[in-house]
Amino acid sequence: MLGNMMKRPLQIIDLLKFAANRHPRQEIVTRRLEGDIHRYSYAECWQRSGQLAHALQKLGVQPGERVASLAWNTYRHMELYYAVSGSGAVMHTVNPRLFGEQIAWILNHAESGWVFVDLSFVELLESIEDKLPGVKGFVVMTDKNHMPNTKLKNVLCYEELLESEPKDYDWPDVDENSAALLCYTSGTTGNPKGVLASHRAMVLHAQATVSADMLDLRSDTVLMPMVTMYHVAAWGAPYAGPLSGCKLVFTGDGTSGEAMAEMIRTENVTVGLGVPTIWLTLHNYLSENSLDIPSLQRVCVGGAASPMGLVKTYDQEYNVYWQPIWGMTETGPLVHSVPPQADVTHRPKEEQYKLQTTAGRPVFGIEHRIVDAEDTPLPNDGETRGELQVRGHWIASQYFRNDDLSSFPDGWLATGDIAVIDPEGFMKVVDRKKDVIKSGGEWISSLDIENFVSQHQAVNESCVIGVKHPKWDERPLLLVVLNKGESLSKEDIKNFLDGKIARWWMPDDVVFVDELPHTGTGKLIKNTLREQYQNYLQENEL
Repeated sequence: MLGNMMKRPLQIIDLLKFAANRHPRQEIVTRRLEGDIHRYSYAECWQRSGQLAHALQKLGVQPGERVASLAWNTYRHMELYYAVSGSGAVMHTVNPRLFGEQIAWILNHAESGWVFVDLSFVELLESIEDKLPGVKGFVVMTDKNHMPNTKLKNVLCYEELLESEPKDYDWPDVDENSAALLCYTSGTTGNPKGVLASHRAMVLHAQATVSADMLDLRSDTVLMPMVTMYHVAAWGAPYAGPLSGCKLVFTGDGTSGEAMAEMIRTENVTVGLGVPTIWLTLHNYLSENSLDIPSLQRVCVGGAASPMGLVKTYDQEYNVYWQPIWGMTETGPLVHSVPPQADVTHRPKEEQYKLQTTAGRPVFGIEHRIVDAEDTPLPNDGETRGELQVRGHWIASQYFRNDDLSSFPDGWLATGDIAVIDPEGFMKVVDRKKDVIKSGGEWISSLDIENFVSQHQAVNESCVIGVKHPKWDERPLLLVVLNKGESLSKEDIKNFLDGKIARWWMPDDVVFVDELPHTGTGKLIKNTLREQYQNYLQENEL
């Protein structure tokens, strides 16, 4: 027997429609690439998205066609999100921080027809245009006065496209299972893999994201996503923002500590989203300039493990709760979190801090488990380590145009993360399968060592990699970036670690460096460091 309820499709466009009706005056504020601050309302965003949908129709964009973007976090990029998916096409966000050859490969693999581009990335597209035979044309996301003198063929101006179009658009009902968003992984080996999300998945993800178990967004929240809209849809912020009715603050290409601090202070930002290095950058700027950020309540942090040192710094110096979140491109992306709920914040501080270095517990709609090499489930005892697998309503079931299902065993996604899960369900990533160090047949967690090193007051950032050893196969090498004006010896670091980690985990050597390499999304590039230092211990006999 079936229930007698209406069936309406879950559609991305309805998120913005809801915001325009329920929160029409709420602001979207953007630090524009043109050099000024732009602000308008959800109601105006809704109208301009309608104008853009008309323009896309005139450009001949068909349902299911991929429309690409190389753009920062701006109100225009948000309009594109809704106009493309809402009209039945597929929003394809491209990471402009990848190599030109990778960007060309991604655009060709997706068969994206039109490419919308911010001023920052016009020259990048000029350098690879001859490798893009399937691209019909380019739209520069600016106004007539700021249009660049470009070599790109068939170039249009975003604002000129919109200006003559009507604000009302007859949005079609689309199948909730039809494709809406295409994102490619930022993998460091091989070609990136495409993750093709449906309307249904993104709406359900938005509902989970605004809930108290994830980001707890409300109409009085002021949300500043520092994770970029070209990286897994800014962790869903363009969808969750309108659903919650919160104020959105976009920093454009402003990723410096100064730009972030200015927007937080002038717009009274309460919640930020970003990788740990972003919040390290902000802390360094605030510390060097003796500034505070009184409005900020939480930073929601993913993309890499949360260092204990930063967890404590944000609590003790800024009274800001460091909220870990976990996910991947393949998981939509957000699935785990440690929100500041009573069962966390009412514990002793040191116990709370430890939980804030985990990845948290899954929200409703998501299941997780750890498994051994044969995909046999392992116990959630907080000690047993296995590969993390997840499944749920917004988890990929395979890669776009890729028949290899090895990452999707028995209806689960094999994440490649080595994790432990405790009896309360808190999951902690202890390493990536490719980053774990195998020394004499035993495993050493690089993340655990980095976590302890981060708590030294003189350390700004650190990285542990496995390098070749003639007897033990691999041994850990510690790379350290010090805070400005600080000095340490190798012995100082080792003495600090003594008693905190097993003796056989102690790094064989410590190398002080000026900086560490990161991807365009802020993750440490460990494979580059492994290549650079793989023979370090053999060349520098200790």
